Amino acid sequence: MVGRVIGTDDATPLEFWVGVAPGCYLQLDDVVALERVLPSGDTVRIYGLVTQVRARQEGARFDSDVFLIAEGLLPAEVSEAALVQATRFEPEIFVPPRPGEPVRRAAGAERDQALFFDAMERRLPAGLSRDDEPLYINLEFLDGTRGAHVNISGISGVATKTTYATFLLYSVFSSGVLGAEAVNTKALIFNVKGEDLLFLDHPNIDLSDDQAARYAKAGLPVGAFGSVEVFAPPRRGDPSVRPDVASRTEGVTSFFWTLEEFCRGELLPFLFADAEDDRQQYTMVVFNVTARLADATPTGDGGVSVEGVPCRTFVDLVDAIAANVLSEDPLVADRWAGRAIGGGTVNAFIRRLYGAVPHVRDLVRGDVARPDRHTVRFEQQLTVVDLHNLNDRAKRFVVGVVLRKAFREKEQSGSARPLQFVLLDELNKYAPREGTSPIKEILLDVAERGRSLGIILLGAQQTASEVERRIVANSAIRVVGRLDAAEAGRGEYGFLPQVQRQRATILKPGTMLLNQPELPIPVVCQFPFPAWATRHREAGANPKATASVPSDPFEGLPT
Repeated sequence: MVGRVIGTDDATPLEFWVGVAPGCYLQLDDVVALERVLPSGDTVRIYGLVTQVRARQEGARFDSDVFLIAEGLLPAEVSEAALVQATRFEPEIFVPPRPGEPVRRAAGAERDQALFFDAMERRLPAGLSRDDEPLYINLEFLDGTRGAHVNISGISGVATKTTYATFLLYSVFSSGVLGAEAVNTKALIFNVKGEDLLFLDHPNIDLSDDQAARYAKAGLPVGAFGSVEVFAPPRRGDPSVRPDVASRTEGVTSFFWTLEEFCRGELLPFLFADAEDDRQQYTMVVFNVTARLADATPTGDGGVSVEGVPCRTFVDLVDAIAANVLSEDPLVADRWAGRAIGGGTVNAFIRRLYGAVPHVRDLVRGDVARPDRHTVRFEQQLTVVDLHNLNDRAKRFVVGVVLRKAFREKEQSGSARPLQFVLLDELNKYAPREGTSPIKEILLDVAERGRSLGIILLGAQQTASEVERRIVANSAIRVVGRLDAAEAGRGEYGFLPQVQRQRATILKPGTMLLNQPELPIPVVCQFPFPAWATRHREAGANPKATASVPSDPFEGLPT
């Protein structure tokens, strides 16, 4: 017993205060249990989570009395009490605990009952509690069975949003909760800042023994991701299209799209995918030109011929578009730009299109042999698409095109299994609350239909208040790291009790507030230091690169 329910404060089925017994203590996030016997003789087991703790001197009336009490001149007693928020009633008879009922700290099977872990048929390790006990997510609310998608909020660089998202992916792949299905489950990761996510297949040399032991407590092995393929944009102006990365020299493939893919795939709208474009009338011209480009004649080498004009580079294609849109022949101009389109609207479209040339000219081209070698594929378990060196406009283009490809492939497969995860940071940039864009429409489709298709979004952003509401609302699991005080007061965080909103402003890196449907209140969750490298200086040797090579190159071949 650690205390008793007190009678000086109201006890309700939602929350109650517990007086802490002498020589004992309760701290934030402790799990407690007690019973109440009903008049019928039935026993109701009540479980709860400590969300606030207070201490005061009983007998003191003024602030200065503390000095008299310390000198023994005034009698007083120190009392401690803990506010408990109820999490579960068994059976579900929602009655308040009676004052004086003994309260104990829950452990083992009782703790699992309090946090609904015993009712989870497939438990996904989501981290550890503050006392290093495992915490779980019900996989049914992640894989689409009863819900899907994860949304993570927090300050950039402090909340460790991307690190926690990769920890969840590592848990999905290595915990065994998916069984044999884990082999074919895949994840697409967009690396938007730095080169931190380019070494997921390298062990972390900074991992201490204490942190490695925490993986065992969570029921996870220690190691890096085993199947990773990294794609990066080509260096600017490099005819050999080498990947534009500095720290990783092996295992990186450059990517781009041919002019034929750009025209036949109707990729032009993704160049006009920000809020500014949504408010302009030249989007009408965009869709007219897109329809005309779909009829371009391929030349067989990745290039195209537009109205008889051969194009081998993106500049050639833009010049051909401009020549037709601004043609002095009214029939040609109407067919390309559209009827009754003013000259100002057409000129605005041309200015915007030429403005994209410096940022996209290396991503759309028809001057490289064997372009099929530079296509983003989803063959390995983890596909990392690096964007950090690209301009914002080019980032939107790549994210939109790759997302659409992943969504269409999953849609055409006709099966929700195996799962396809998508990890995208800076969600407020690609799916802002106001306006529409091709990328936002795809993300909304993923959020609303992805559950039935088996495509799961792990979205992260600094401010959930600036993200499209339907995307956040369709996320069954919400995770919050360190928040700015003004952001913590927004309505998007209404699922957090007031005390936890205050705690969110002082959370340390590696600590998150985890909310899932089965548990009525969020729990504080910690996760161990990554066992995979999160930056170049942490990267150990890649096991694939250091694999032993047989001395006889013909070893194993039939004689």
